[in-house]
Amino acid sequence: MLGGVENHSLPRTAAFFDLDKTVIAKSSTLTFSKSFYQGGLINRRAVLRTAYAQFVFLAGGADHDQMERMREYLSALCRGWNVQQVREIVAETLHELIDPIIYDEAASLIEEHHTAGRDVVIVSTSGAEVVEPIGALLGADRVVATRMVVEDGVFTGEVEYYAYGPTKAEAIRELAASEGYDLARCYAYSDSVTDIPMLESVGHPHAVNPDRGLRREAVARDWPILSFSRPVRLKQRVTSLSMPSRPALVAAAAVGAAAATAGLVWFANRRRTPMSVLVGFAPKSKELRLGLPLPPRQE
Repeated sequence: MLGGVENHSLPRTAAFFDLDKTVIAKSSTLTFSKSFYQGGLINRRAVLRTAYAQFVFLAGGADHDQMERMREYLSALCRGWNVQQVREIVAETLHELIDPIIYDEAASLIEEHHTAGRDVVIVSTSGAEVVEPIGALLGADRVVATRMVVEDGVFTGEVEYYAYGPTKAEAIRELAASEGYDLARCYAYSDSVTDIPMLESVGHPHAVNPDRGLRREAVARDWPILSFSRPVRLKQRVTSLSMPSRPALVAAAAVGAAAATAGLVWFANRRRTPMSVLVGFAPKSKELRLGLPLPPRQE
């Protein structure tokens, strides 16, 4: 299905995966709402509101305006949160919350792409403090994720880089240029019509559990449509995608903290995006943050 092992005399290739409802069965950020409540970051009312948002997200009934309003709410909610506390909560609860909702089919695809010699890159609208540890858990090579401004160790609520829609495709092109990927031979996977620019940027686009808009486009463009429906714990799978140790996951979270003072994200050098987004995250320099290489898996 994916072809054989890459010919290393040719340009490098990669497989780009959206995260929510493509690799995992829920919204990665909203999944941590209970943990944030237990850590004292949000109140019970906020937990109920994020639970409702999760329901709307899973039902596929949220239009663009509804999702923007929810992102604005969550962005305001995280204003003043301690960044290190968020990282520690994610590291503490990652196995419990994320491991059971990883699609078996997605994990298999990640394995197949790695076996074929391709890099695996997670490209997600969710925040870096959530996405980077999940990427390490999955064995991804790099991540591209949303980031927000941090001052004095806390989130300001202001977005620095928003990994959404066309900016995902732009990030992929930037990463391809820096890493030498031949996009015509690369793969991409997503569930959302908002990711059409990302899917168009590669030679092998795939719609995974597509929403109505993406399904319509996939049929019209003759893109493969995949159905993922079997969440499974990674420990129950083959050892080639083994679970990283807890120190490796904590290290993944710490990478972002160590780089937080390195500068602004690459995209912010061209424009400052005054949009709100799911739980916010820290600005970083292009060299440190665009397609950040993740710590190696520890067998």
